[in-house]
Amino acid sequence: MIIVALSAVILPFILLGILNMPATKGMSISAVIVLLEGYFLWKMPADVVFASVLQGIHKTLPILWILFGALMMLNTLRHTGAIDRINLGFHHLSADMRVQIIIVAYLFGGLIEGISGFGTPAMVTAPLMIALGFSPMAAVTLALVADSTPAAFGAVGTPLTVGLSNVNGSTSFLNAIGQQITRIDLFAGTFMPLMLLFLLVFFFGKKESSKAKDFFQLAPWTLVVGLVYSLTSIAMSTFVGYEFVSILTPFITIIVAIAMIKLKFLLPKSVITDPWTTSTKEISTDKPKMSLLTAWSSYIAIILMLLASRIFQPLKSFLTSAINLSWTNILGFEAIKSDWEFLYSPGTLMTIAVIIGLLIQVKSLNVFFSTAKKVVFSMKSTAIALSVTLIMVQIFANSGLNSVKMESMPVYIATVVSKSLSSVWIFIAPFLGELGAFVTGSATVSTLTFGQIQSDIATNASINQQVVLAAQLIGAAAGNMICVHNIVSVSSVVGLQGQEGNILRKTALPALVYGLLVGITGFVFISLM
Repeated sequence: MIIVALSAVILPFILLGILNMPATKGMSISAVIVLLEGYFLWKMPADVVFASVLQGIHKTLPILWILFGALMMLNTLRHTGAIDRINLGFHHLSADMRVQIIIVAYLFGGLIEGISGFGTPAMVTAPLMIALGFSPMAAVTLALVADSTPAAFGAVGTPLTVGLSNVNGSTSFLNAIGQQITRIDLFAGTFMPLMLLFLLVFFFGKKESSKAKDFFQLAPWTLVVGLVYSLTSIAMSTFVGYEFVSILTPFITIIVAIAMIKLKFLLPKSVITDPWTTSTKEISTDKPKMSLLTAWSSYIAIILMLLASRIFQPLKSFLTSAINLSWTNILGFEAIKSDWEFLYSPGTLMTIAVIIGLLIQVKSLNVFFSTAKKVVFSMKSTAIALSVTLIMVQIFANSGLNSVKMESMPVYIATVVSKSLSSVWIFIAPFLGELGAFVTGSATVSTLTFGQIQSDIATNASINQQVVLAAQLIGAAAGNMICVHNIVSVSSVVGLQGQEGNILRKTALPALVYGLLVGITGFVFISLM
């Protein structure tokens, strides 16, 4: 039965990653097979299977809404010329694309993760990187890989607050786990900017003869940025609290990184742009018609609205309750539900930010509706791919609701693996977290699914519980890189529908390396305790 339970993991890797099927086809086949296995082999009643299908379709809607907001922002910024002004601003800060990838994908994306989470960062940063000249494949791959380290804390600490709620919800316990995450990431997470640089140079560089030189020239700078990020995370988790680590850390690190750029600290004299560009379009050096503040107005608006809606409790309460499109007790099953708090959704706030940006930049909304029509039509294949993916995910997750009292498929996988590998569990823990995020697309849901299991295994194997749970959360964050519906969403934003398998192959290696680093670091911590 272990092969059956693992089919939701194995099939996407085979069909997308090896056979290179587009997600619409590969995930449709995967969903049908998992559905049949759930009904015939896992003995899920027909109404549970149907409820899971409805749940998957409903869960697709808020993701499509976020995708709509991201596409609207990209297209309207192009129309107003704001994206060219943003490009010029980055060029003035640093024309070196190796530097830009750290600032945009890692730090700006980290800030978006800290205030929004749930797959939003890559959908925002990938199109911005394309505007800077990166190829769509490079932009998607690097945006997904970058949205890993910050995702352990997610939006205002949600992966801990919600993910560990069935383990121990006390503030002191969650703060202790948060501090342990930052300690492990002092070693593992510090190398994330270096990993992004490696991927950019060796995966997407065109000049074979200069790749090593291009990498080592900027390696010291990226390591310092990673170290500043990690040390700041430790300070924030220790003195402020886990809820604000992923907001304050990237914000502070952006300031430090910009100061390092201005001072030319550890930066090479040579500036590299062309190996990763997709356009020969020259950046105008004429006096820009639009101010940089005006050009960034849409992004500033979305950041401020996300921040306010997540931190100020009265506003949060209003937004989560005013227009609530959530579906609870689907077909009478209390455990089968799907949340969609419409006004609280990043998709709604991004759409509002688009309107604000248009009013500031061109003082007109004429382009809004024509752009919206084009965006909706462009999302058809993405809607299909996301729907079948989430149908498969929900059948996998709800498989514990069966007539023979079997464990759910994810719990069964963890139980079987732990029986033979409990003695080396610290090396397995991050990969179980990755598996959960790969299937569900959320560090929070991965931890909610596997948190108690990880805790029980740690106790039974006499391994430090906090280290194991920290490894679970970091692994779940790393799973964002390979999550199928994240890949489908981001590839749609940049026009790479059908290339999901190629993207998955590129993000699988960094996900594996990150998991190994976390396991090794966790083992060192346990050995020293």
